Amino acid sequence: MFVIGIVVAAPVGAMGILCIQRVVEHGWRGGLATGGGIATADAIYAAFAAFGVTVVSQFLVSYQDPLRILGGAVLVGLGWRAVRSTPATDAAEAVDSTRMGVLYTSAVGLTLTNPLTIMAFAAVFASAGLVAQAGVGSSVVVTMGVALGSLSWWLGLSTVVWAARHAISSRTMLIVNRASGAMLMALGGVAAVAGVQGLL
Repeated sequence: MFVIGIVVAAPVGAMGILCIQRVVEHGWRGGLATGGGIATADAIYAAFAAFGVTVVSQFLVSYQDPLRILGGAVLVGLGWRAVRSTPATDAAEAVDSTRMGVLYTSAVGLTLTNPLTIMAFAAVFASAGLVAQAGVGSSVVVTMGVALGSLSWWLGLSTVVWAARHAISSRTMLIVNRASGAMLMALGGVAAVAGVQGLL
């Protein structure tokens, strides 16, 4: 289950780029808050799959196009903000609890705008033979394993990026921040367009 959490979290997509960008802009704690939010959403979707909550799963999947539009629009906004922002310096790296909460909740919300994650977990669980392990206890273990695996990935990614950002110049950090912001805008635009096409 731990490995499943890593496998689902590891592919570099919009959320991976967002986590990297937030480490560059806000420091290690900003990346940790973002990764924790993503892992929380992964755990929620894993729980839906593990407990077989098909009603909720089908409802979310049926509204995947509006959710893609919403998530894509938010990503475009975050990307634009990143392009216009300046990475934190060592002296200004601390993120207060309020800001940490914003980074965390926004990451949860953005990750939840991809209901197909439920289907991904269901497919992985089935291929691993986990769906045959009926019972609340096994479902809880599976969900917690996924959550810990996902969190470990984001913690590792944030730590690596945080260490790297201290080895490069401020100008390079600014370039990385703007490049990641532009990528977020592009990925958000693609997601929004896909959502619109799905509604047509």
